[in-house]
Amino acid sequence: LVLVPRCKLISPNLVSLPQTAIARREIALTFDDGPHEEITPQILDHLDLHNAKATFFCIGEKVAVYPDLVAEIIRRGHSVENHSYRHHTFFAFGSPNLLENEISKTQKMIEAATHGIAPRFFRAPFGFRSPFLGGVLRRMSLRHVAWTRRGYDTTCRNPDTVFRRLSRNLAAGDILLLHDGNSRRSITGHAVVLDVLPRLLELCKHKKLHSVSLSTIFTDIQTLPQIGSQTSTSDCGDHKSSMNTLS
Repeated sequence: LVLVPRCKLISPNLVSLPQTAIARREIALTFDDGPHEEITPQILDHLDLHNAKATFFCIGEKVAVYPDLVAEIIRRGHSVENHSYRHHTFFAFGSPNLLENEISKTQKMIEAATHGIAPRFFRAPFGFRSPFLGGVLRRMSLRHVAWTRRGYDTTCRNPDTVFRRLSRNLAAGDILLLHDGNSRRSITGHAVVLDVLPRLLELCKHKKLHSVSLSTIFTDIQTLPQIGSQTSTSDCGDHKSSMNTLS
């Protein structure tokens, strides 16, 4: 189950937005593995053009290198959340102390870059969660966020394929996973995410869907849904794909 990003059995895991957000026709665009000095500013510009807000799950080491860019993400009305300090492949197999150190170090980095705005959400590297992670996050008042759909933009060079994966049956309540860091380059040399995002934002406009940051959707940490321990087939349905392709 450690290797099943969408499962809820081992710990609470947000995989879609609550009914209140669905009623408002909201979705959450999320970007992992940044900030990236070239790609992140362009993503911010695309979001501004469509008056869309997003959530950036940032790696602590990169926050340390680009604190001004992290501050700019906040300045433009988006949220910056925790994606571990090193984004290590074996993060899910670390001890509780290692997990807490990785997460707390990143919390401090982001707070420093954003002048005191602490992340409230965490996403594990590759979505792989240690059995110890739930307890660590509870102690730190953080909630884990997975996704409803993903485009595999870190491995696929074809923007059309990535867009199709993200857009098929796109609906209110969806949490979409893209990447500003580690985005694959298309055959034209462009970052795939930059080819996909404008089309995705136009589709949202057509469907009357509003991209809102997680910090806005959950204005009070106490309003976050209590995610039960029951696991359905759909919760674990991407087990095979998550094993085959890391993001």
